[in-house]
Amino acid sequence: MSKRSILHMLDPMPHNSPFDVNMALDAGFDVLMPYNTVKIDNVYRLVQDAIFSRGPSGVKQTALFIGGRDLGLAMDMLTICKQAMVPPFEISVLVDPSGAFTTAAALVACVEKQLKITHGKTLSDCTALVFGGTGPVGIATGIIASLAGADVALVDHLLLDTADDAAKEYNRRFGCTLRGAVATNAAEKAALITDVDLIFCTAKAGIQVLSADMLQGAKQLKVVGDVNAVPPMGIEGVDAKDFGAPLTAAIHSPNAVAVGALAVGNVKYKLQQALLKAMLETDKPLYLDFRSAFAKASEIL
Repeated sequence: MSKRSILHMLDPMPHNSPFDVNMALDAGFDVLMPYNTVKIDNVYRLVQDAIFSRGPSGVKQTALFIGGRDLGLAMDMLTICKQAMVPPFEISVLVDPSGAFTTAAALVACVEKQLKITHGKTLSDCTALVFGGTGPVGIATGIIASLAGADVALVDHLLLDTADDAAKEYNRRFGCTLRGAVATNAAEKAALITDVDLIFCTAKAGIQVLSADMLQGAKQLKVVGDVNAVPPMGIEGVDAKDFGAPLTAAIHSPNAVAVGALAVGNVKYKLQQALLKAMLETDKPLYLDFRSAFAKASEIL
Protein backbone atom coordinates (compact mmCIF):
# COMPACT_ATOMS: atom_id res chain seq x y z
CA MET A 1 0.00 0.00 0.00
CA SER A 2 1.43 3.38 -1.00
CA LYS A 3 1.97 5.91 1.74
CA ARG A 4 -0.13 9.05 1.86
CA SER A 5 1.61 12.42 1.57
CA ILE A 6 1.86 14.37 4.84
CA LEU A 7 2.70 18.03 5.41
CA HIS A 8 3.71 18.90 8.98
CA MET A 9 2.99 22.61 9.53
CA LEU A 10 5.07 24.22 12.30
CA ASP A 11 3.90 27.62 13.53
CA PRO A 12 5.02 29.61 16.60
CA MET A 13 1.72 31.53 16.58
CA PRO A 14 -1.44 30.41 18.44
CA HIS A 15 -3.14 29.40 15.19
CA ASN A 16 -1.90 28.01 11.90
CA SER A 17 -2.90 30.02 8.84
CA PRO A 18 -6.12 28.82 7.14
CA PHE A 19 -4.73 30.29 3.92
CA ASP A 20 -1.70 28.01 4.08
CA VAL A 21 -3.87 25.01 5.00
CA ASN A 22 -6.08 25.61 1.96
CA MET A 23 -3.08 26.07 -0.33
CA ALA A 24 -1.43 22.86 0.86
CA LEU A 25 -4.58 20.79 0.33
CA ASP A 26 -5.05 22.28 -3.14
CA ALA A 27 -1.42 21.49 -3.96
CA GLY A 28 -2.14 17.80 -3.42
CA PHE A 29 -1.05 16.86 0.10
CA ASP A 30 -3.27 14.11 1.48
CA VAL A 31 -2.84 14.90 5.18
CA LEU A 32 -2.02 18.16 6.97
CA MET A 33 -0.77 18.16 10.55
CA PRO A 34 -0.79 21.66 12.06
CA TYR A 35 1.32 22.38 15.16
CA ASN A 36 0.84 25.78 16.81
CA THR A 37 2.74 27.68 19.55
CA VAL A 38 5.85 25.75 18.47
CA LYS A 39 8.96 26.96 20.27
CA ILE A 40 12.33 26.84 18.59
CA ASP A 41 13.52 24.29 21.17
CA ASN A 42 10.79 21.90 19.94
CA VAL A 43 11.80 21.92 16.27
CA TYR A 44 14.66 19.39 16.34
CA ARG A 45 12.59 16.73 18.08
CA LEU A 46 9.53 17.29 15.89
CA VAL A 47 11.59 16.98 12.73
CA GLN A 48 13.21 13.74 13.84
CA ASP A 49 9.85 12.33 14.88
CA ALA A 50 8.62 13.08 11.36
CA ILE A 51 11.57 11.58 9.48
CA PHE A 52 12.21 8.37 11.42
CA SER A 53 8.63 7.10 11.48
CA ARG A 54 8.09 6.40 7.75
CA GLY A 55 11.18 4.70 6.36
CA PRO A 56 13.37 5.93 3.48
CA SER A 57 10.51 5.62 0.96
CA GLY A 58 8.03 7.38 3.22
CA VAL A 59 10.16 10.46 3.70
CA LYS A 60 9.67 11.25 0.01
CA GLN A 61 5.97 11.66 0.83
CA THR A 62 6.65 13.82 3.89
CA ALA A 63 7.39 17.56 4.05
CA LEU A 64 7.50 20.47 6.48
CA PHE A 65 6.04 23.97 6.29
CA ILE A 66 7.26 26.75 8.61
CA GLY A 67 4.89 29.67 9.21
CA GLY A 68 4.54 32.35 11.88
CA ARG A 69 5.13 36.08 11.55
CA ASP A 70 8.78 36.56 12.54
CA LEU A 71 11.05 36.16 9.51
CA GLY A 72 14.21 35.75 11.56
CA LEU A 73 12.65 33.09 13.78
CA ALA A 74 11.33 31.22 10.75
CA MET A 75 14.79 31.13 9.18
CA ASP A 76 16.30 29.98 12.49
CA MET A 77 13.74 27.16 12.55
CA LEU A 78 14.82 26.21 9.02
CA THR A 79 18.43 26.00 10.19
CA ILE A 80 17.44 23.63 12.98
CA CYS A 81 15.39 21.55 10.52
CA LYS A 82 18.50 21.06 8.40
CA GLN A 83 20.54 20.08 11.46
CA ALA A 84 17.94 17.49 12.45
CA MET A 85 18.02 15.62 9.12
CA VAL A 86 19.84 12.27 9.00
CA PRO A 87 20.21 11.13 5.36
CA PRO A 88 18.57 9.15 3.86
CA PHE A 89 15.92 10.29 6.36
CA GLU A 90 15.67 13.81 4.94
CA ILE A 91 12.56 15.72 3.90
CA SER A 92 11.76 18.97 2.09
CA VAL A 93 11.01 22.20 3.96
CA LEU A 94 9.19 25.35 2.80
CA VAL A 95 9.49 28.53 4.85
CA ASP A 96 6.83 31.22 4.28
CA PRO A 97 6.01 33.17 7.47
CA SER A 98 2.77 35.14 7.07
CA GLY A 99 3.00 34.33 3.36
CA ALA A 100 5.64 37.07 3.36
CA PHE A 101 8.22 35.26 1.26
CA THR A 102 5.84 34.29 -1.55
CA THR A 103 4.02 37.65 -1.51
CA ALA A 104 7.25 39.65 -1.53
CA ALA A 105 8.79 37.45 -4.22
CA ALA A 106 5.72 37.91 -6.42
CA LEU A 107 5.71 41.68 -5.82
CA VAL A 108 9.38 42.20 -6.63
CA ALA A 109 9.21 39.90 -9.66
CA CYS A 110 6.18 41.78 -11.05
CA VAL A 111 7.84 45.16 -10.54
CA GLU A 112 11.08 43.87 -12.06
CA LYS A 113 9.23 42.66 -15.16
CA GLN A 114 7.50 46.01 -15.71
CA LEU A 115 10.77 47.83 -15.07
CA LYS A 116 12.40 45.85 -17.86
CA ILE A 117 9.46 46.08 -20.28
CA THR A 118 8.75 49.79 -19.85
CA HIS A 119 12.16 51.22 -19.03
CA GLY A 120 14.72 48.64 -20.15
CA LYS A 121 16.31 48.62 -16.70
CA THR A 122 17.06 46.12 -13.94
CA LEU A 123 16.71 46.33 -10.18
CA SER A 124 20.44 47.00 -9.88
CA ASP A 125 19.90 50.29 -11.75
CA CYS A 126 17.37 51.59 -9.22
CA THR A 127 16.74 53.14 -5.84
CA ALA A 128 13.66 51.87 -4.03
CA LEU A 129 11.46 52.62 -1.03
CA VAL A 130 9.40 50.02 0.83
CA PHE A 131 6.48 51.64 2.65
CA GLY A 132 5.24 49.38 5.42
CA GLY A 133 8.85 48.29 5.36
CA THR A 134 9.08 47.01 8.93
CA GLY A 135 6.29 44.43 8.60
CA PRO A 136 6.95 40.86 7.41
CA VAL A 137 6.08 41.46 3.74
CA GLY A 138 7.94 44.78 3.71
CA ILE A 139 11.11 43.32 5.18
CA ALA A 140 11.01 40.35 2.80
CA THR A 141 10.46 42.71 -0.14
CA GLY A 142 13.43 44.81 0.91
CA ILE A 143 15.69 41.79 1.32
CA ILE A 144 14.80 40.35 -2.10
CA ALA A 145 15.15 43.68 -3.91
CA SER A 146 18.42 44.50 -2.15
CA LEU A 147 19.98 41.13 -2.94
CA ALA A 148 18.93 41.68 -6.56
CA GLY A 149 21.01 44.87 -6.58
CA ALA A 150 18.58 47.68 -5.77
CA ASP A 151 19.44 50.46 -3.29
CA VAL A 152 16.59 49.92 -0.82
CA ALA A 153 15.27 51.80 2.19
CA LEU A 154 12.70 50.31 4.57
CA VAL A 155 10.25 53.06 5.57
CA ASP A 156 8.59 53.06 8.99
CA HIS A 157 5.62 55.33 9.66
CA LEU A 158 6.61 56.21 13.24
CA LEU A 159 10.27 55.77 14.19
CA LEU A 160 13.55 55.81 12.30
CA ASP A 161 15.08 53.52 14.93
CA THR A 162 12.54 50.79 14.08
CA ALA A 163 13.51 50.89 10.41
CA ASP A 164 17.23 51.11 11.16
CA ASP A 165 17.07 48.15 13.54
CA ALA A 166 15.25 46.01 10.96
CA ALA A 167 17.74 46.99 8.25
CA LYS A 168 20.74 46.16 10.44
CA GLU A 169 19.33 42.80 11.54
CA TYR A 170 18.60 41.53 8.05
CA ASN A 171 21.77 42.98 6.55
CA ARG A 172 23.64 40.91 9.13
CA ARG A 173 21.60 37.80 8.40
CA PHE A 174 21.64 37.85 4.61
CA GLY A 175 24.38 40.21 3.46
CA CYS A 176 22.00 42.73 1.92
CA THR A 177 22.45 46.53 2.12
CA LEU A 178 19.13 47.83 3.46
CA ARG A 179 18.76 51.30 4.95
CA GLY A 180 16.16 52.68 7.32
CA ALA A 181 13.91 55.69 6.70
CA VAL A 182 10.89 57.29 8.37
CA ALA A 183 7.91 59.24 7.05
CA THR A 184 5.35 60.30 9.63
CA ASN A 185 3.36 62.79 7.53
CA ALA A 186 2.54 63.81 3.96
CA ALA A 187 5.44 66.26 3.66
CA GLU A 188 7.98 63.64 4.72
CA LYS A 189 6.54 61.08 2.32
CA ALA A 190 6.63 63.55 -0.57
CA ALA A 191 10.25 64.40 0.21
CA LEU A 192 11.27 60.75 0.33
CA ILE A 193 9.82 59.84 -3.06
CA THR A 194 11.24 62.81 -4.97
CA ASP A 195 14.22 61.01 -6.48
CA VAL A 196 13.42 57.29 -6.22
CA ASP A 197 12.87 54.90 -9.10
CA LEU A 198 10.68 52.28 -7.43
CA ILE A 199 8.06 52.26 -4.69
CA PHE A 200 6.84 49.10 -3.01
CA CYS A 201 3.77 49.57 -0.82
CA THR A 202 3.29 46.75 1.70
CA ALA A 203 1.39 48.60 4.41
CA LYS A 204 -1.75 47.31 6.15
CA ALA A 205 -4.82 46.72 4.02
CA GLY A 206 -7.25 49.60 3.68
CA ILE A 207 -4.72 52.35 4.46
CA GLN A 208 -3.74 54.91 1.82
CA VAL A 209 -0.03 55.56 2.19
CA LEU A 210 0.60 57.81 -0.81
CA SER A 211 -1.94 60.26 -2.24
CA ALA A 212 -2.01 61.66 -5.76
CA ASP A 213 -0.78 65.00 -4.40
CA MET A 214 2.32 63.35 -2.93
CA LEU A 215 3.06 61.52 -6.18
CA GLN A 216 3.18 64.77 -8.15
CA GLY A 217 6.60 65.52 -6.67
CA ALA A 218 8.21 62.27 -7.88
CA LYS A 219 10.74 63.20 -10.58
CA GLN A 220 12.15 59.84 -11.72
CA LEU A 221 9.58 57.27 -10.69
CA LYS A 222 9.49 54.22 -12.94
CA VAL A 223 7.33 51.51 -11.30
CA VAL A 224 5.16 51.29 -8.19
CA GLY A 225 3.83 48.06 -6.71
CA ASP A 226 0.99 47.91 -4.18
CA VAL A 227 -0.14 44.73 -2.40
CA ASN A 228 -3.22 46.33 -0.80
CA ALA A 229 -6.43 44.97 -2.34
CA VAL A 230 -8.77 46.60 0.20
CA PRO A 231 -10.03 50.12 -0.65
CA PRO A 232 -8.59 52.64 -0.41
CA MET A 233 -5.53 51.38 -2.25
CA GLY A 234 -2.16 51.96 -0.62
CA ILE A 235 -1.13 54.19 -3.52
CA GLU A 236 -3.82 56.45 -4.97
CA GLY A 237 -4.38 55.87 -8.66
CA VAL A 238 -3.31 52.22 -8.61
CA ASP A 239 -6.05 49.76 -9.53
CA ALA A 240 -5.82 46.28 -8.04
CA LYS A 241 -5.81 44.79 -11.57
CA ASP A 242 -3.02 47.01 -12.91
CA PHE A 243 -0.02 45.32 -14.46
CA GLY A 244 1.87 48.01 -16.30
CA ALA A 245 -0.92 50.62 -16.42
CA PRO A 246 0.21 54.28 -16.48
CA LEU A 247 0.44 55.98 -13.10
CA THR A 248 -1.10 59.25 -14.20
CA ALA A 249 -0.82 60.95 -10.81
CA ALA A 250 2.98 61.02 -11.14
CA ILE A 251 2.85 63.97 -13.55
CA HIS A 252 6.62 64.59 -13.45
CA SER A 253 7.33 60.92 -14.15
CA PRO A 254 5.18 60.48 -17.28
CA ASN A 255 6.41 56.95 -18.00
CA ALA A 256 5.74 55.59 -14.51
CA VAL A 257 3.61 52.43 -14.42
CA ALA A 258 1.74 50.57 -11.70
CA VAL A 259 1.41 46.99 -10.47
CA GLY A 260 -1.71 46.28 -8.41
CA ALA A 261 -2.57 43.78 -5.71
CA LEU A 262 -4.53 41.33 -7.85
CA ALA A 263 -1.71 41.09 -10.38
CA VAL A 264 0.70 40.36 -7.54
CA GLY A 265 -1.77 37.98 -5.89
CA ASN A 266 -2.19 35.95 -9.06
CA VAL A 267 1.56 35.31 -9.19
CA LYS A 268 1.73 34.71 -5.42
CA TYR A 269 -0.98 32.03 -5.67
CA LYS A 270 0.77 30.24 -8.55
CA LEU A 271 4.10 30.57 -6.75
CA GLN A 272 3.00 29.06 -3.45
CA GLN A 273 1.26 26.22 -5.29
CA ALA A 274 4.40 25.55 -7.32
CA LEU A 275 6.65 25.45 -4.25
CA LEU A 276 4.29 23.14 -2.36
CA LYS A 277 3.96 20.82 -5.36
CA ALA A 278 7.74 20.79 -5.81
CA MET A 279 8.08 19.17 -2.39
CA LEU A 280 5.67 16.41 -3.47
CA GLU A 281 7.41 15.77 -6.78
CA THR A 282 11.11 15.93 -5.91
CA ASP A 283 13.37 12.91 -5.44
CA LYS A 284 15.83 14.99 -3.43
CA PRO A 285 14.98 17.13 -0.37
CA LEU A 286 14.42 20.83 -1.05
CA TYR A 287 14.92 23.74 1.33
CA LEU A 288 12.77 26.58 0.03
CA ASP A 289 12.86 30.16 1.34
CA PHE A 290 12.62 33.68 -0.12
CA ARG A 291 15.46 33.03 -2.55
CA SER A 292 13.74 30.00 -4.02
CA ALA A 293 10.46 31.93 -4.07
CA PHE A 294 11.91 34.85 -6.04
CA ALA A 295 13.63 32.58 -8.56
CA LYS A 296 10.38 30.69 -9.13
CA ALA A 297 8.27 33.87 -9.35
CA SER A 298 10.58 35.21 -12.04
CA GLU A 299 10.25 31.90 -13.88
CA ILE A 300 6.45 32.03 -13.66
CA LEU A 301 6.44 35.52 -15.16
